Amino acid sequence: MEPSSESRPESRPESRPESRPESRPESRPESRPESRPMKRSLDEDEESLSKRKASDHSSEVADHYNRLQEVGLQVRSQSRIFYMRNFNNWVKSVLIGEILDQLRRSRTSPVRVLDLGCGKGGDLLKWRRGNISHLVCTDIAEVSVDQCRSRFEEMKKKSHNNDMFTAEFITADATKEPLWPRLADSTLTFDLCSCQFVVHYSFESRTKAEMMLKNACERLRPGGYFIGTTPDAYELMRRASLSQDLSFGNEVFKVRFKSRSPPSLFGAEYHFSLEGVVDVPEFMVYFPLMTRMLEKLGMRLILKSRFSEFFEEKVKDEQHRSLLQKMSALERLRKELYKCFYVTSVTFAFQGTLSRSEWEAASEYKTFRTEPGLDKD
Repeated sequence: MEPSSESRPESRPESRPESRPESRPESRPESRPESRPMKRSLDEDEESLSKRKASDHSSEVADHYNRLQEVGLQVRSQSRIFYMRNFNNWVKSVLIGEILDQLRRSRTSPVRVLDLGCGKGGDLLKWRRGNISHLVCTDIAEVSVDQCRSRFEEMKKKSHNNDMFTAEFITADATKEPLWPRLADSTLTFDLCSCQFVVHYSFESRTKAEMMLKNACERLRPGGYFIGTTPDAYELMRRASLSQDLSFGNEVFKVRFKSRSPPSLFGAEYHFSLEGVVDVPEFMVYFPLMTRMLEKLGMRLILKSRFSEFFEEKVKDEQHRSLLQKMSALERLRKELYKCFYVTSVTFAFQGTLSRSEWEAASEYKTFRTEPGLDKD
């Protein structure tokens, strides 16, 4: 689920004492590990999986997120990943906002959205600001879905039902069952499916990944989009290859692999922990593989970019820069912190930074966007 801020801060907390590197590294193309070991055929990989007993981590993931306690802004603001979560939230806001703008320009009919892996409802405000008409929120964690529903009801009360979309909430494992029989209207179609920090859980097996992607794409209307965020498998492998014990991270996050064996296309497991937010097994998503699977569903991958690349591109827009400041997505740069890891351009009215620890964690993720463009197999 999403390691991002669940709500917008109203004011910037006091700065935290945190060490900074001596200088900002030069921008350069990021190296990629040799991809040959990952290029196995689907048939070969499926056969290898069938020869060993596959574990099912769905219940472990659901239990983890059900146990997570809801905390307020004051507690979140003291976290060492406060700005990183706000930064991740900014990435989602820009990604979602641009798609909704395109949908509104291209059609006059009401916009319907499937939030696949909705968590506690961290994107509800984005959907309201995007002026959608109907939202379906679904997640594997029942407690998270209940909290999402409560947030929606609270928003509805505060809005006095003015300009508020309708919504339904479903607790279901989208990697194991079709969602449509659970809908109030089983024939409902969507303009957008958003899957934020979730799709990698489904790549535990081919069957689970296929079901997840089918749920994401099968009910999209013509011209609809499937968007999301997920860890970058190449970056995970690159960092692991530089480690003697197959683990890497810092004081706020940790990634640990079990074996140096060439990763399989499905079930390539690693354990990920992020301070106070995530502590569960995850699975690498090999994008050429996901692209092929999406093509079978009639979808075409039109964009994928690392968070660092996404930031560099989108921050050029004045509206996105303003939102960056409004959401406290970067820690305000103080005079004594000029030598920091990441700083926005000096031409911006606002200058900010992420700590090296937060940037190392955030920069392992990437965004993706797909649209219908192919005939289904």
